[in-house]
Amino acid sequence: MNSGLSSLLVSAALLAATCALGAPASSTVRGAEYPAINPDGSVTFRFKAPTAQKVQVQPGAAAGEPSGLGKGPFDMVRDSDGVWSVTVPPGVPGLHYYWLLVDGFEANDPGSKTAFGYNRETSVVEVPEPGVDFYLQKDVPHGDVRTHWYFSKLTGAWRAAYVYTPPGYDSNPRMRYPVLYLRHGGGENAEGWVKQGKMNFIMDNLLAGKKARPMLVVMDTGYAEPPGVTPSLAPGGATSRNTIVPLTLNELIPAIDANFRTLADREHRAMAGLSMGSAQTLQITLPNLDRFAWIGAFSRPAVNDFNTQTSYDGAFRDAARFNQQVRLLWLGAGTAEHNIHDSLKRTHDLLDQAGVRNVFVELPGTAHEWQTWRKSLYDFAPRLFR
Repeated sequence: MNSGLSSLLVSAALLAATCALGAPASSTVRGAEYPAINPDGSVTFRFKAPTAQKVQVQPGAAAGEPSGLGKGPFDMVRDSDGVWSVTVPPGVPGLHYYWLLVDGFEANDPGSKTAFGYNRETSVVEVPEPGVDFYLQKDVPHGDVRTHWYFSKLTGAWRAAYVYTPPGYDSNPRMRYPVLYLRHGGGENAEGWVKQGKMNFIMDNLLAGKKARPMLVVMDTGYAEPPGVTPSLAPGGATSRNTIVPLTLNELIPAIDANFRTLADREHRAMAGLSMGSAQTLQITLPNLDRFAWIGAFSRPAVNDFNTQTSYDGAFRDAARFNQQVRLLWLGAGTAEHNIHDSLKRTHDLLDQAGVRNVFVELPGTAHEWQTWRKSLYDFAPRLFR
């Protein structure tokens, strides 16, 4: 065998060995090698705990719904140096919450970045989807995500809303913009759509491709308790649910209209949300169609008793009037969300039968996780304000 061919075979073997080991996930902290994404989409976790007796990887999952990482917990195996490891089967692409169970104690993985989920900072791992890049940062003009503080009399506290302003917002001071109010899910906060959802990159890429109209996107925390009330950790708890509607209508929207160059009318105002945020969206918008003309429900929690005549205080009872007022009612879910998908599909069918104009979008293979909601926004945003 000649030296050139020998070198080529050695290089190929080294490359194959390197690929077989995988590469650190994009969600892995700087300098860490694990969690690693393997070529087949499986994920390898490693954690050093020499004195631990049992270590497991516990994927996060919504109640009654599967996790994109598979059904855990996954037992890790310890080596002679006290390093625990496990490779879990190929998962659904996207961002997944998880934590470690160290002798039963829930701990974050020091090798991973965290995001606010499950009412706390929680480890996340990003599994890439081959050929899908609409939510990745690209060499296109970028908008800004600004923090706007406003005081809520209803809660007696300052609140931070995050506002996406599209490219050119500051250089076009005469231009006014429509507004999308975008709501997060249970156990998360106002940062979720940016940190986990990559909303700003999705919008940047849509705008660069001239697929969407320039708009402001406002993200506010979906929990709101009156002074002296202990915050509830339950998704959409009653106290928070009763407060979030007037807070949104009477405090958040006026604060945005007063401090940003908005087109402050119903024809240029939309709201959408995921999971708990989709339930809040319907609760806020449907009784207030004088304020909103565009509505999106991403993975609305399962509703088994939906009725077009009585649900949501009869908002759908007069189909002709509803169709005249609402420019878009968008419903969508991942096909792997099971109960949620089936419930929302049933709602769509009943609305169709009643003559209520709506759009139902199925997202193949995705679960009750961020890949579903990234794809939902990617489909929903281009339909707005046309």
